[in-house]
Amino acid sequence: MELSAGIQASLAGRYAAALFDLASEAGLVSAVEADLERLKAALGESAELRALIRNPEVSRSAIGRVMEGTAEYLALSGLTRNFLGVLAQNRRISELPAMIRAFFAIAAAQRGEVTAEVASAHPLTDEQLRELEHQLRAREGRTVRLRTRVEPDLLGGLVVTIGSRRIDSSIRTRLNSLAQAMKA
Repeated sequence: MELSAGIQASLAGRYAAALFDLASEAGLVSAVEADLERLKAALGESAELRALIRNPEVSRSAIGRVMEGTAEYLALSGLTRNFLGVLAQNRRISELPAMIRAFFAIAAAQRGEVTAEVASAHPLTDEQLRELEHQLRAREGRTVRLRTRVEPDLLGGLVVTIGSRRIDSSIRTRLNSLAQAMKA
């Protein structure tokens, strides 16, 4: 598997690549990806869990028990459970969010996909999402997977991020540009 140098160079990328290789050999890439989506959601919803995985004072065994309980609660696959156990034992659990992002990037690259992070002031309708996906697919020349979030402070418009490229058509940015032009 060909990985970008950035992913290979990072600790999170190396762990994610190892997990991807194991999942690929076992035919469990989709299952592990679904597991990691649930873990990402759990981390997003629980400030306590985020604080716990970053706390260096928590012992390996304690964080291992917490991760086992979390895996049980989220009904994660055996491979993902084992992965979390290794992270806890090696004191790498604090890198879990970065590992999840790296795993998603590796899986998307293997499928020939690119992920677009889309921020909008209001939730987008299914029709708007289909049209945006169609436009981005035409621009990128490959399948585009959308990850959406609502940011009311944008006021209107969209901010689309694909890799290191950003397309900002938000009203907030337009107003800021106008304000800067008026100062000059």
